[in-house]
This record gives sequence, structure tokens and C-alpha cells, in this order.
Amino acid sequence: MSRFSITTPIYYVNAKPHLGHAYTTIVADSLARFHRLCGDETFFLTGTDEHGDKIVQAAEKAGSTPQQYVDAVSAQFRDLWPALGVTNDDFIRTTEPRHKAVVQAILQKVYDAGDIYLKNYEGLYCYGCEQFLTEKDLDAQGCCPDHKVPPAKISEANYFFRMSKYQGWLKEHILANPDFIRPERYRNEVLSMLDMGVLDDLCISRPKTRLTWGIELPFDPDYVTYVWFDALINYVTAMGWPDGALFARFWEHTDHLVAKDILKPHAVFWPTMLKAAGLPVYRHLNVHGYWLIKDTKMSKSLGNVVEPLAMRDRYGLDAFRYFLLREMRFGRDASFSEEALVGRLNADLANDLGNLFSRVLAMTHKYFGGQVPDPGARTAPADADLGELARNAFANYTTLFARLEFGQALESLWELVRALNKYVDSAAPWALFKQGRTDELAAVLYTLLEMMRKVALFVWPVMPGTAEAMTAQLGGAFDLARVDLGAEAQGFGGLAPGTALAAGSNLFPRVDPPREEPAPQPAAEEKAKAKDKAKPEKKAAPAPQPDPGVIEFADFQKLDLRVGTVLAAAPHPDADRLFVVQVDLGEAAPRQVVAGLREFFQAEDLVGRQVVVVANLAPRALRGQTSHGMILAVRRDGGMELLTASGAVAAGAKVS
Repeated sequence: MSRFSITTPIYYVNAKPHLGHAYTTIVADSLARFHRLCGDETFFLTGTDEHGDKIVQAAEKAGSTPQQYVDAVSAQFRDLWPALGVTNDDFIRTTEPRHKAVVQAILQKVYDAGDIYLKNYEGLYCYGCEQFLTEKDLDAQGCCPDHKVPPAKISEANYFFRMSKYQGWLKEHILANPDFIRPERYRNEVLSMLDMGVLDDLCISRPKTRLTWGIELPFDPDYVTYVWFDALINYVTAMGWPDGALFARFWEHTDHLVAKDILKPHAVFWPTMLKAAGLPVYRHLNVHGYWLIKDTKMSKSLGNVVEPLAMRDRYGLDAFRYFLLREMRFGRDASFSEEALVGRLNADLANDLGNLFSRVLAMTHKYFGGQVPDPGARTAPADADLGELARNAFANYTTLFARLEFGQALESLWELVRALNKYVDSAAPWALFKQGRTDELAAVLYTLLEMMRKVALFVWPVMPGTAEAMTAQLGGAFDLARVDLGAEAQGFGGLAPGTALAAGSNLFPRVDPPREEPAPQPAAEEKAKAKDKAKPEKKAAPAPQPDPGVIEFADFQKLDLRVGTVLAAAPHPDADRLFVVQVDLGEAAPRQVVAGLREFFQAEDLVGRQVVVVANLAPRALRGQTSHGMILAVRRDGGMELLTASGAVAAGAKVS
């Protein structure tokens, strides 16, 4: 039997859980369910990180002790996961005695090996990151790039881990194992980090004169452990290192799942810590992007944090889970909006999947008394092309899901769902019934019902409640122990003729898009409106209404469209879909334009190309980079084409 272990990061308890936490954990749950469905022995771990400066600050603000504070917030995380259908095998807290013992044992092991030393250190400390930064870590304004405040200069004696000693080994390991960090863009980011210079040694202690809320160093009681050296060890604590059965069975089959903001601790700190302690490293580090709200990262201060339970209660748990995995391309940022969620719900779930179940079950009741018809001696789908499409859909889904390409995996399954709806229309069971072609009608409906049963099994990792409801409507009960996904992908005929079916199905009722409530009017403005309403209205001749589909020539003349040549293009440092492009428009200096072309082009594909630019567009800041114009392009199926001149023209030539 194959083995699979998946971990989420242990979530820092200085605030309650939000959409980002929910996404990571639902992805981990879907992967765990998928591997269970494939017959793999599976272990799934999540938990909470509960030490450090920020916890003390949050507790003081809440008027409680650190322990009382972490107990309350950790419970919010623990209670959320069952409400989101999460099936973790363990939940670890870094304040547990089992964890303290393992952290101190590993610290002592690394210290005894000579890889931890004491030195006086003066450095730049960011309280938000809870770590020392170097000058090269800061932005152009001398601030922490994440927290946008200058770090404090601190001078004190601290213990350091000889992380630099393992730089060469880490680089060799990454190069020798191309899928160690995935997607590839994050592997390249870590290699670039290692190539930039000598890796700094890691400060792993905090003096008790400054912080007492932490795990005490076993070799010096005047210090506590730095939160990252504490937190990362949770992954082996939960498996019972060094002698636990779980550690022996699962550790070398472990995948970590993290967001991109904690790439460095997991890709650099953690493997070098493991190497120094003489432990094997994990199998994969899987890194995902951010959920953005109107192109902005979620933030409590901006008031744009999405509450997972609110989405579940409003749209249903499985619709919420489906949207998260379907909408985000794993590794890249994605935009969250209720409008997009409703769009997916209505199109994919109500129109495609829900409609398929509703109409096929209704026809089976009408023509065969609500029982699965007997297809006769047929051992393959009634339509050979449909059978081939189904085999490809199931195979692609399985391959893509295992590679964390969830959106593409679900799309391959939905190609089959849409094809089944089309098959209903083309096979026309109602016509077969009228013509008395009962054998053909039985074969058609059996094919549809059997394919629907298979879809229910394959969709279970993402939408478990819906999958189990679909299975029940088809007269069965979902039994994980009896599922053989490989056989289901190739075989046909698992649905027993004569099985009683549900009378109808309403899996996903359509919902209306959310409406924005009008902002409340100030009292004075309300009074003025009431006063205006009280005045007798003057009847005026209706003004001629312009056709919204046309503009006047004068409006067109306001546009300054110019042809320019792309001199350089670089990925936007803080946005996955944007390039920062330098365009020669015949001006004294190149024009910087931020363009949403990264999904369709490589940077080198743009350099040297002539493009059309809206040159008089008002400057706009896009994720910290100012765009002085817009590059025009045309969307097409599967890609995008740049608007350009039919032949070479001078830089800055005006379109007229």
C-alpha cells in the first residue's frame, strides 16, 4: 500500500481564521481525501503556532494572559475545520508538552553537534516578522517589505544556528530533486535566493529579559526558542519522533502545504534544520498564492477579510469548496468575489451538474418506474465516443489532481458532465420512448446513470457532501473502503439494474448575485432630499438619450493611441498576472506600463514587439508599481493577441 502525508502550516493564533486559512486547509483535506480514494494510507496534520512576541502583544491587547489567549483562538481554528468538512487526523498545538519535549531534544542534538553557538549581535529586528533582517531584506524606504515599518536596531547576545554550513547541500538537493519545491516558479525563487550570496546563520533564541513566552533552551535557561525553530518542528512532533510508528511510516512520504509568504522558512530554514539534526527531509513543499479582494491582499485594517463560515452559510459548503479549488490556479494569486462564486455555482453546479441529475432521474422515473434499467448484454457505454471521453476525463482528473492542478482537474471532469448533458439532447430519450425503442432507451439511460455514479465518486475529494448525496440519489451508499478509482476510470457496469432511484434531484438551486447595499445617507442629505420631494415637480421636456453603443468623434479624438516598441518586461514583484513593461514611445525616457499579460506571454516574448499604447491614460498605481498607460490586446479562446501595426513604424507613431 502506498502512503501519503499532508500538512498545513500551523496557523499563528494572533487573529481568528479567515479565507486564506480555509483555502489551505480545504486544499489539504481534498488531497487527503483524494489519496484515501486512491487506496493510499494517509495522514493529515494541522494545528496552531502559539509562541512569540506577537502573541504576547495580542494577549495584552485582549486583556488576558498568553495561555488564555492562545487557548481561545486555537479553539476557533479547531472548531472551524469540521464545519468546513475537514478530516484531519491530528491537531497539534506548540504549547503542548509533547511538542516542548521534541523541540528541546532537537535543539540539544544540534547544539551537541556544534551547529548552535552564542555571539553578541547587533541587528535590525522586525517585531512583525519576529526575526532579524539584513539591509538587503529591506525595501527602498528602509522598511520591512511585509510590514512597511523600519526595523528596530537591537544589540544583544543570542544563539545562532549554522545555517550557512548547509547552503551548498540544500542547493544540490533542490537541483537533484526538481519537484522538491513546486510549482517550479517557487523552486526557482529559492535557488535564486541561494545564489545571491552566502546564507546568513539563523538567530534561534530570544533572551528572557525581552521575551518569556516560548520554549526554554535546554542548554541555557536564560533564553527561549525563536518561534520558527519551535514551530517548524511540529511536523515531526505530531508523528512521534524519534520512535513513533507514524514517523517511521509517514515522514518520508510527507508533503507540506504553505502560502508563498512563508516560503523561506519552509524551503530554507526547515530542510537545513532537519539536515543538522540528522533527519531525512520531507518529500514535497507545495506553495500557493494569495487570495486577493479587488486586486488587494486581504487585511483586517482594510476591512476586506472574508469569513469562511459566512460563505458556507450563504452558498453552501460544497459550492464554497468547489469554487476555491476551481478558481485558483495553484501557485498563483486569485481574486475572490461573491459574484465569481455565484457565477461558478450557477454555471458549473446548477446548470451543468444539477441539471444533469434532475433531468436524468426524472426521465428514469417516467420511463422505467424509477429503477435502473437493464442495458442487456452491453458491457460498454451506448455511445463509444462518450465512453472514450469519459476514460480520458477520469485519467486526466487523476493525474492533474495528484499534481495539485485542481482547476484543470475539475475542468477535465466537467468536460464529461457537459458532454453527458449534450448526450441527453442528442440521444433524445423522449423520442426513443415514443417510437417504442425500449432497448435503446434502456441503454441510453443506463449509460447516463452509470457515468453519473462515477462522477459522484471522482468529485468526492472536493465536494464530499454532494458526492454522497448524488450516490444516495442513485440508490447507493458511499463506501470509501469499496472504491477502486483505477477500476472506475476504465470499467463500466458498476450500477446494478433494478436499483431504486430517488424521485428527483435539486442539488444546487440557482442563486441570485449579491447586491451591494446603498451607502447610508447622512441625515442632512436625507432632509434635503425630503424637502426636494415636497416641492412641486417642474415638467421638463425629456432630453434626447444617446445610444450607449456609439460615441461621438470628439470622444474618440480624446484618445492618444501610439505605437511603441517593448524594450524590457519583468514580472511584477507583487502580482502574479502582471508584467512591468518599458515601452519606447519616442519620448526622452521609456514609458512604464503595467500590463496583465503574464498569464499569456513570457517576458522574452514581449521584448522587441511593437504594441499599441493608450498614452494619455491617467497614471495608476497597481500593487505598488505605477502604470503610465495601457497596452491594447485582444482576447481569444485559449489566449491573447497583442494589437500592433501591420508593419514596422517609428516609435511614438500616433494611431489616427
